[in-house]
Amino acid sequence: MDIQLMIFVIPLIVGIILDGLIGDPQWLPHPIVGFGKTINFFEKRLNNGRYRKLKGALTSMLLIIAVFCISWVIINTIYSFKNTVGVIVSGIAVFFCLAGKTLIDEVRMVFKAVDISVEKGRSQVSRTVGRDTSQLSAQEVRTAALETLAENLSDGVIAPLFWFCLLGVPGIMTYKMINTLDSMIGYKNSRYRDFGCWAAHIDDIANYIPARITALLMVLAAGKPGLIKFVIKYGRCHASPNSGYPEAALAGILNCRFGGPHIYFGEMVYKPFIGTSERIFTSTDVNKAIRINIISECLMTIMILAVHISAAFI
Repeated sequence: MDIQLMIFVIPLIVGIILDGLIGDPQWLPHPIVGFGKTINFFEKRLNNGRYRKLKGALTSMLLIIAVFCISWVIINTIYSFKNTVGVIVSGIAVFFCLAGKTLIDEVRMVFKAVDISVEKGRSQVSRTVGRDTSQLSAQEVRTAALETLAENLSDGVIAPLFWFCLLGVPGIMTYKMINTLDSMIGYKNSRYRDFGCWAAHIDDIANYIPARITALLMVLAAGKPGLIKFVIKYGRCHASPNSGYPEAALAGILNCRFGGPHIYFGEMVYKPFIGTSERIFTSTDVNKAIRINIISECLMTIMILAVHISAAFI
């Protein structure tokens, strides 16, 4: 195998296999947790007084550039020392940046918990969504879980793979910083509207292509390419320029309806409805949605490998 191809293919496969086997165990130190603590450090000290938008923009740009530069220096230094070590470190980096198994496990647990009691379901789903879950009905808990399963297939799997394909380890690590910034401060409420403005817009740019690829992979995974028109119709209606596409894909596959008003940090946020068929969700729906996620990840991996293998022989 060509050395450059090996340097890409082996870490990709190793990272995906590790994520599929062990996910994000609690005992394992995680660099994304470090990203979160760093963001929180700056937010507590700078998100006050005047010039919040400017301070937020500078904070976001500083952290994004720092992660790219540091990861680029580290990985290139390692490869200059020994390719084998570089491949191992790259594989671990890919593993840390993927959230496929963890996402699936969390959503499974939500459906199991809500079957026991609504309170348990609310508590479980609060681990994966930003909205206030204290008043959600059993149906709304299941809906929130399925929505986050679709949205985070893009954010937690397809987008990281996309940026690894383009820019290697610096690309995937930088994407995770961008996504972590958005998940922590990219909200349109009184606290974060100014400080997190740039973080949200940068995340929109980083996810623009991956979100649409995700939706395409989902309808292909379901064997329903005819849903593309449905995805385009409802995906563009979403408040987010990206989240609506994978959510619309899953809504079309399950023949259901997502969206509607939700409470975030004490403020009501009205999200457009995606789909028209309002019905009760069951375990059959979550099992089908999980199967779509797994197949979509496999399709993305095959597509990336095909691109790089073809490029190596051109």
